[in-house]
Amino acid sequence: MAQQAEVKSFGQVDPVWQKVRQEAEKAVEADKVIASLIYNAILNHQSLEEALSYHLAQSLDYSDVDASVLNRTFSEIINNDEAFRQTLRIDMAAVFERDPACNRLMEPLLYFKGFHALQTHRFAHRLWHRGSKDFSYYLQSRSSKIFGVDIHPKAKIGSGIMFDHASGLVIGETAEVGDYTSILHNVTLGGSGKETGERHPKIGSNVMIGAGAKILGNIKVGNCARIAAGSVVLADVPKETTVAGVPAKVIGSAGCNEPARTMNQLLNVVASEKNSD
Repeated sequence: MAQQAEVKSFGQVDPVWQKVRQEAEKAVEADKVIASLIYNAILNHQSLEEALSYHLAQSLDYSDVDASVLNRTFSEIINNDEAFRQTLRIDMAAVFERDPACNRLMEPLLYFKGFHALQTHRFAHRLWHRGSKDFSYYLQSRSSKIFGVDIHPKAKIGSGIMFDHASGLVIGETAEVGDYTSILHNVTLGGSGKETGERHPKIGSNVMIGAGAKILGNIKVGNCARIAAGSVVLADVPKETTVAGVPAKVIGSAGCNEPARTMNQLLNVVASEKNSD
């Protein structure tokens, strides 16, 4: 009960949660038809953590492991994990900042399956390291079915991540994704065969990975690199570069200091640089 009271107190002074509630209240006023969803998902709760746990549990609900079990599990994890709570807010800010279709903080929480899949993975990852591997595999399976995103529970994913659209995203067991990275739909961070051990990519921080890119094997993608849409990456990618093609090759610089934040996926920036040399 003491921990629960602490979370409620935090929520009362939490500017992110207060902004989400204000947006929800305006949404209810503007569209009464959707009021029930918004009350159940946001306005009936005392904190962002409580709202996330409830809404994810409802989305992943199934007869074998129903929403009440999931909600209790998620709440126990997040209420006792300050790092999770901070990362949740950083992830929301990342979506709000980078996705031009996101106009309110409440939208990732309510509607964006990439955000939902990422937070589900964060719960599964913690269960994995607690030894609850079957429960974590279950969450991976349900997330894949419901959100169309398949992330192994052991995979390491940093803070400030945006999965844009996210459909068809696959991240393997020994993959790592650095902070502030943006990944679009139909991306694979996979192995290159049947090898065991470290066999998946290690993605640096502030990397932008375009739609349909396949990054295969135990290779490294440097900080602030840019992977062009549709590329097949089979070798290390130097930091602050753009790679493109099948197989992918370095075609120039990343075009800016923080490609994951600017989300520029066109190659004309690189072409202009080459023409000016």
